[in-house]
Amino acid sequence: MNSPILSAVPADQTAAETSMGALLLDSGKLKPEDAERVLRLQQESGLRFGEAAVRLGLVSNDDIAQMLARQFAYPYLQKGQAGFSSALVAAYEPFSPQVESLRAVRSQLMLRWFARGRRALAVLAVDPQDGASLFAANLAIVFSQLGQQTLLVDANLRTPRQQDLFALQPRQGLSDLLAGRADLDVIERVPAFVDLSVMPAGTLPPNPQELLAREGFRHLNTQLESRYDVVLYDLPPFASGADALAVAGRAGGVLLVARKDHTRIATLGRMAEQLVEAGGEVVGSVVVAL
Repeated sequence: MNSPILSAVPADQTAAETSMGALLLDSGKLKPEDAERVLRLQQESGLRFGEAAVRLGLVSNDDIAQMLARQFAYPYLQKGQAGFSSALVAAYEPFSPQVESLRAVRSQLMLRWFARGRRALAVLAVDPQDGASLFAANLAIVFSQLGQQTLLVDANLRTPRQQDLFALQPRQGLSDLLAGRADLDVIERVPAFVDLSVMPAGTLPPNPQELLAREGFRHLNTQLESRYDVVLYDLPPFASGADALAVAGRAGGVLLVARKDHTRIATLGRMAEQLVEAGGEVVGSVVVAL
């Protein structure tokens, strides 16, 4: 990948190496001769380096925001980088109102669920169009931006979406692992976000419900919880069958996703009752507008 991707700055780098000027040079945003012009203006005007570079028209405010993100180990991308879906607003628009809302959900989950020592959480909606997969993907990104080692598992073995959202190449995944045809090597690190990994759904099986209901899934969840701070399961929609019940009981916690002006409260209530009967705990619910 030729475009620069933001990541945490190693702890052993010096302050000079992580200065705004050094970061702009390393990323190709400034040429050495431009940096000299910026330094002269900085000395004459007393501006910060980034402010001086913007005043000279050499970089944009977005460029400065990205470099600040690198300084504070808060990775995000500019439009077009990494080839992800543009719907991943947490990756491309981290300071938007939508992502502020995501961070508020993250804070609630940290307090209500993960602070209790739990590490796995399933994300579930009623219908395929309710946006649960997209919500799970964005939620995984904001958890990783917090510095939590985060794994997003695409447990929708019928119509998976995470592979497309993160522009992953077709490969084996959860289904192959549960069938004994693969191991944890199916997990793929997301280079743009050092603390984020994705386990794709893998080969679409003829028996998704049976695979997810096997005892092997419980053992797998135990393994994943021992390796990651946060494990998020993107579940198939509740209307598609009982797949979600099999996963929810093993993951323990479930976050319900409701679509504004579409999901009926009564339907959500019935779904919550069945999840509890299957051994899951409904941690909360969110309403998304699509």
